[in-house]
Amino acid sequence: MSVLTIKDVTKIFPAGNVVAVDTFSLDVADGELVCLLGPSGSGKSTLLRMVGGFERPTGGLIQIDGEDITHLPPEKRPTGMVFQSHALWTHMNVFKNLAFGLKLRRLPPDEIKNKVDAVLELVGLGGYGNRHVSQLSGGQQQRVALARSLVLEPKILLLDEPFASLDQHLRERLREEVRDIQQRLGITTLFVTHGQDEALSMADRIVVMRNGRTEQIDRPDVVYREPKTPFVAGFIGTMNLIEGTVSNGVFEHGGFRVDMPVVDGPATLAVRPEALDIEAAEPGQARVHRVTDFGTHGLVDLDLSDGVRLKSMVSHPDLFKAGQGVTLKPRAVAAYRNDAQIYRS
Repeated sequence: MSVLTIKDVTKIFPAGNVVAVDTFSLDVADGELVCLLGPSGSGKSTLLRMVGGFERPTGGLIQIDGEDITHLPPEKRPTGMVFQSHALWTHMNVFKNLAFGLKLRRLPPDEIKNKVDAVLELVGLGGYGNRHVSQLSGGQQQRVALARSLVLEPKILLLDEPFASLDQHLRERLREEVRDIQQRLGITTLFVTHGQDEALSMADRIVVMRNGRTEQIDRPDVVYREPKTPFVAGFIGTMNLIEGTVSNGVFEHGGFRVDMPVVDGPATLAVRPEALDIEAAEPGQARVHRVTDFGTHGLVDLDLSDGVRLKSMVSHPDLFKAGQGVTLKPRAVAAYRNDAQIYRS
């Protein structure tokens, strides 16, 4: 069993008295893959580096299987970290990169060879031991970086935006491979990314971070469909956010009205493009600005009378053209006030 516990961890950088992580708590279960997701500066990489021992917390507690590792150096922790930059030794071949840590543990040569060969097979690089790092593609180098962490058999695997420097198709393929490997090994994993697709496709749970704190912790489908704050609603996927006012049970922004049985006052309406149906009408509540055909679906950019831009996903983009008037028919909405959800349909 490998369980990671982070309790009230804080990191304050003395220069400028910057609070990078603010009383953050999280439990990662045995075999679980949890993704830290947030914009640049949200504290996710700093938090990961504190778990790995590369940053020292200002306060709080970090435990693995109940053992306090808060102040242990990286080499004393049962963690393996994969960096965005690969951090491979270019003067060594693949085998020597992987064997280095095992040699420090004074393992017999035969055992080292067996472990290195096995982990290279695991990451799809069987027979690459004698290749020099400079002879490998970016994707292969990232596999070697992953293998170098896995060969040490860590209790906790830490991934710090490992696919950020790769092209889209390679990134998609590698994240599928890494997820398959993680599930086969059952290794507890903490993964940092600012890519929503990576978080939604890989994670058992997503931790959305903002300003060093947690905005929401939930399964990917819950974070997408039931965002608890307007920040999460706007950050995960594409969301139409409309500022308006609720009066007598009706939300209104210009000519756009939605029934909403909540207390009168200002509100932010949130509706996904796939939940915003449109129909041609004159003069309509909005006008088509642009139609983009993606083959599998269309995306229609809409302008309200005051210039607010909305998006609607349609199955037949050929039915709409720029300048056309349309009516808006949201099928599912949420509303927020004072940074909290007040309504969901």
